[in-house]
Amino acid sequence: MHPAREAPDDKIAAFERASQGLEAARKALRGVVFGQDGAIELALATVVAEGHALVVGAPGMAKTRLIKALGRALGLSSGRMEFHPALGVDDLVGREVVEERALGPKSRWAAGPLFTHLLLADEIDRAAPAVQAVLFEAMHERRATVGGLRHNITGPFHVFATRGAQGPGPHPLSESQVDRFMVQVDMTYPDREEERRVLLETGGRDETDVTPALSPDRLFEAQKLSADLPVGQKIVESILELVRRARPDDPAAPPVVTEAVEWGPGPRAGQALMRLARARALVEGRVSPSMADVKALALPVLKHRLVLTDAARRHGITAEEVVGTLTARL
Repeated sequence: MHPAREAPDDKIAAFERASQGLEAARKALRGVVFGQDGAIELALATVVAEGHALVVGAPGMAKTRLIKALGRALGLSSGRMEFHPALGVDDLVGREVVEERALGPKSRWAAGPLFTHLLLADEIDRAAPAVQAVLFEAMHERRATVGGLRHNITGPFHVFATRGAQGPGPHPLSESQVDRFMVQVDMTYPDREEERRVLLETGGRDETDVTPALSPDRLFEAQKLSADLPVGQKIVESILELVRRARPDDPAAPPVVTEAVEWGPGPRAGQALMRLARARALVEGRVSPSMADVKALALPVLKHRLVLTDAARRHGITAEEVVGTLTARL
């Protein structure tokens, strides 16, 4: 017997549920986080694409507010953990606690803040390497191993991490660790009118004003739909061309790459761009990604994966300039 297949009408209904729910979530987020529309869309697409993100921005750019509101809009739990030098593995993962009971003491596992759906890992490069290693294991393997015991992570799990606000912390992330983040979400200063809204409309309002637009089950359905959206051959080839030409040793790399880039993106960058392009299409109610998606996502996906040479940095060449040159030729 052949396995049961989902009827076309069921797929259409699931697509409409997902796109409408995601649009409602985006609208709700814009109602409590002002002047950060780009960050909202990237954060939402990251969750739909089942990824993790680096979040970059000055203090006061509403990073915590965005993650809490995002969790609320998607029906997920959320939390924030400050990663400081004294943070221990058990502070993040949890520990055994002993409770006094009528029949005698009994131990139980008390889960730490790692076990939430959306985790804002604040200033991750200040924590000890052992703590970072546990977090990256959780991100990659959906589990945390402490003292030989494995603690599995169930349900949605997404890390939004920041690095030291005053410059690199005592334990900077390696290139391979940075590559684990699907995208870099930049939270920039709002323009004058948006900042006026911040002044006038945020007094007394917080992220709990957001009405959940999805449930964890509906989000899972949206994630599956996103992963299965068809991608045209032209889009596939454009992603391949973009990522490969960002490597200085590629024969087709333009001069700005060969002269300014020391280390280019690996295959994971292409995978991230593909997943995010699908997710962005679903969020916008489209059945497949377009070239506009590739161009819009190129910088957030490649920026943190490009290692510029010392000479390039001295001459003021930026990742934005490199990626702009690459996307202009698509």
